[in-house]
Amino acid sequence: MAFCKPILFIFFIWITGTLCAQKKEDTVVIKKTDSTVPVKRQRINILSVDKSKPYTPKIAIVRSAILPGWGQATNKKYWKMPLVYGALGVTGYIFFRNIRQYNDASAAYKNAIDGDTANNYLIPEPYHSVLDAPDRIKSFRNEVRQNVDYSVLFFLAFWGLNVIDAAVDAHLKTFDVSDDLSLQFKAGYSPMAHTNGVSLVLHIGKTARSK
Repeated sequence: MAFCKPILFIFFIWITGTLCAQKKEDTVVIKKTDSTVPVKRQRINILSVDKSKPYTPKIAIVRSAILPGWGQATNKKYWKMPLVYGALGVTGYIFFRNIRQYNDASAAYKNAIDGDTANNYLIPEPYHSVLDAPDRIKSFRNEVRQNVDYSVLFFLAFWGLNVIDAAVDAHLKTFDVSDDLSLQFKAGYSPMAHTNGVSLVLHIGKTARSK
C-alpha cells in the first residue's frame, strides 16, 4: 500500500546507518573484577551517569524505552535522533490522517444509507459523487480502518527498534576493539601428537612484556 512506502524508506535508512556508523571512539574498556568478592547491588539512576563507574547499557535501554531518542543521546549517537523522530513522526501523522479519513467515510456512509435525502448535503467529496453506491463508501471505510491498525503497528515497531538500536550501541560500547587486538601465526608443538605445527593466536588487550 502507498502509505507504507515512506515508513519502509525510513526503516531502510535507519538500518543502513546503524550498520555503517560504528566507530572506535565509542569503546569503553571494562576492568576485570575478582569474582570471589561479593558485589553489592545498587539502584541505577536513569537521570545521570556516574562516569567513575563502568558504563551500564541498561541506562541507555531504559531511557530509550521511556523517551525515544534519549538512549541514542546517552550513547552519543546524536545523528540517529532525527531518524528516530522522523520514523515516529511519519507513522504518527499517518495514524491521525487515517483516523480523520475513517471518521469522514463512516459519517458519509451513515448519511448515504439513512434514506433521508435532506442529509445528503452533509456528505463531502469525494463521497458525495458516489452517493448512489454506498457500498463503495463502506469499502473505502473498511480499507482505511485497516490502515489505522497498520500505522499503529508500525509506530510500535519503530519504538521497539529505537530501544533495540540503543541497546546494541550500548553493548558495543563495552567491547574492546582498540589497536591492542592482534592476530599472529606462531610455531608450536603438540605434546599429544608429538608433532610441530603452526598456530593462529589472537591477543586481546595489552600483554606484559618481560624486561
